Amino acid sequence: MTDPKSRPFLINKDADGAVRLTVRSMRYNSQGYPLVDAALQPEVFKTASAARAFARDNFSAQPGEYSSK
Repeated sequence: MTDPKSRPFLINKDADGAVRLTVRSMRYNSQGYPLVDAALQPEVFKTASAARAFARDNFSAQPGEYSSK
């Protein structure tokens, strides 16, 4: 299972109540400091399950790689 701090897929609701998916990637600089890049996906989902299915199909997401707000 992935460390909770580095889960690459964030599923949360926006101000309108729609579910959005953010894909995060982490890399380290030369001093070992983690740098996180986050990309909000343009798709809007009705449910968190739909967002998980999208991540699984398009980004090969595995169970345990999701976090939510």
